[in-house]
This record gives sequence, structure tokens and C-alpha cells, in this order.
Amino acid sequence: MPIYEYRCDSCGHQKEHLQKMSDPALTTCPACGQESYGKLLSAAGFQLKGSGWYATDFKGGQPKAPPCQTGEGSCSSCAAS
Repeated sequence: MPIYEYRCDSCGHQKEHLQKMSDPALTTCPACGQESYGKLLSAAGFQLKGSGWYATDFKGGQPKAPPCQTGEGSCSSCAAS
């Protein structure tokens, strides 16, 4: 479940709430009771780094052929044939 951050425009109260994506947005501030409680927009909490599947498997277009299983160069995908 995602964590959403909310802030009240009336009193400035700010808090994180664990909610399902299908749950309705909260509108009532738990601190002052006003109907000015809204979601904040923030950056994602993760970054994709390293040599993932895109860089190793699909970036160059055609996937690389598997190495020869026998080691003799007799299979059709072997570069030595």
C-alpha cells in the first residue's frame, strides 16, 4: 500500500497516511477538523540504477544468442561455426 502525505491549508498540520490506491482521499484535518486537508505531491522514494534487464537484454536490439552448450562449436547458435 502506498504512503500518501497530507497537509492542512488551515492549520498547517502535516502527516503521512497508509492508504489503498482505491481509498478516497482524506479531506478532514485530524488536528483542527477543517475540510482543507489535501494530498501533497512528492518525488518517488526509489531510483533505478545499475545494469538492469533493459541494458543487458533489450538495449542493443536483438538478444544475444546463448553460448554453445557442447563447447565444440557444433550448435547452430555458436559463433565458432
